[in-house]
Amino acid sequence: MDPVPRLLAERACERLVIDFVHRLDLGEPATVAELFTEDGSWEWPAGERLVVGRAALREYFGSRPADRLSRRLMANILVTATGPDSAHAVSYFSTHRVDGYEGGVVPAGPPVQVGHYEDAFQRVDGEWLLARRVLFLPFGGPTPHAATPSAT
Repeated sequence: MDPVPRLLAERACERLVIDFVHRLDLGEPATVAELFTEDGSWEWPAGERLVVGRAALREYFGSRPADRLSRRLMANILVTATGPDSAHAVSYFSTHRVDGYEGGVVPAGPPVQVGHYEDAFQRVDGEWLLARRVLFLPFGGPTPHAATPSAT
């Protein structure tokens, strides 16, 4: 690929990686389904979860507890365009979250998850979308319940 189209493709895919976590943490989690192709999939092999198709993705991500507070940090996002309409990426993440959030500042704790995603992207009608997202989670633990908010 020529350098400029390659850079534009890679940047569009990087933005999808970031948009995904913003929607989960700061928006409407069910809307992450819009970032996938119609037959896109999200998979966690070690957790035996496979969600396929926008409707199923909308339901899966929309089922997150309403009182969950989370922030995901994405890093080392390496996108490689493999053609004019395809790309793949590997990105690292850590997740901080609590359930039972009622507002205020929650005392910080260690991340409950640290892992990476392996993504496949497709350009459909000029728009870059996730075709497949696979979660690899070497570090994980239970989601704690929110402690009493601090006065900070």
